[in-house]
Amino acid sequence: MPEPMHSSTNRQPEIGCTKDELDTPALCIDLDVMDQNIRLIVEACRAAGVAWRPHIKGHRCGAIGVREVEAGALGLTCAKLGEAELMASSGVRDLLIANAIVGDRKLARLVELSRHADPIVAVDHTDQLRPLAAAFAAAGRSVRVVIEVDIGLARGGVEPGDAALPLAREAISLEGIDFVGLMAWEGHLIRIADRDEKERSIHDALRGLLDTKLRLEVEGIECPIVSCAGTGSFQISLAHPGITEVEAGGAIMMDVFYREECGVTGLGNALTLLTTVVARPGPGRAIVDAGRKTLNVEIAMPHVCERPGVEFERMSAEHGQLKVAPNAARLSIGDRLEVVPGYADLTVFLHDRFYGFRDGRLAEILPIAGSDASQ
Repeated sequence: MPEPMHSSTNRQPEIGCTKDELDTPALCIDLDVMDQNIRLIVEACRAAGVAWRPHIKGHRCGAIGVREVEAGALGLTCAKLGEAELMASSGVRDLLIANAIVGDRKLARLVELSRHADPIVAVDHTDQLRPLAAAFAAAGRSVRVVIEVDIGLARGGVEPGDAALPLAREAISLEGIDFVGLMAWEGHLIRIADRDEKERSIHDALRGLLDTKLRLEVEGIECPIVSCAGTGSFQISLAHPGITEVEAGGAIMMDVFYREECGVTGLGNALTLLTTVVARPGPGRAIVDAGRKTLNVEIAMPHVCERPGVEFERMSAEHGQLKVAPNAARLSIGDRLEVVPGYADLTVFLHDRFYGFRDGRLAEILPIAGSDASQ
């Protein structure tokens, strides 16, 4: 009986190859651009006197998380416990898990994580807080906790102001809990097109967060951490008095959504997808081998680089359909196109590796965590 082919091994490109030698679709990082983005974010945070705790949900890669910390990040923000476990296994200790940890299995994993890292967990209800405290007290350990405050997103979190007081009082009374502050996200405001209106709206929302901190401090409850701001808002939120850290993570990659919908400026597109033209059914249409299983289009459509007059029109599972304007440069079957994802976070989730390039040559292959990191 013939041996099965290990096709993924057979397709592995050699370090030093060019993009033309990659099979497609392939998710690529310009490492120089990413490193420059990281430097610019660190510099902006330092100038504002605010720490950077980047969210890793947009890359899910231990090596990139370590890069961020080595460049000056205080620690990392994770969407899920599995992501925190991944970052801890890469050597990062200071980890904010920005979602509640619920259930016995997850609590046991969190206790084990605390033996190798120093996590912070977000809560907004006593039914999350009490089992968390019990699990850590039983283990003879403690865990840092922040209260999530809803400043308008209407997802999770307590209302700003006095609503946080009962939960904070209970947190500081419980064995196994070390209350360290507040967390919020102004995500409902990131798409406001008018810059002045966006700034006003974000600062108004963040005042609710800082008013909550003040209310706790009046009651004698210390609140050293005030964490907020994703990529779509951090350039504004950095200037808000009292903020101690921002969580912007997708900014290291950038994408169409952050640039065009959120107005993020000054950062380069580090993440691209390499795809091949596989059909030209008509003069105004081209088909590429990157569809919905390769590029997320729910948030924003991808952008074709350096090809004026060529744009994505619609997507099926395995194919992308391009609209080709009459004045566009000739586009032939077999041509390679480089594409900026519409939304990087959800595009990265569809892949298992990044191909990292410097000066046009493959320098690193960086693994992306799979479904285990979603638990």
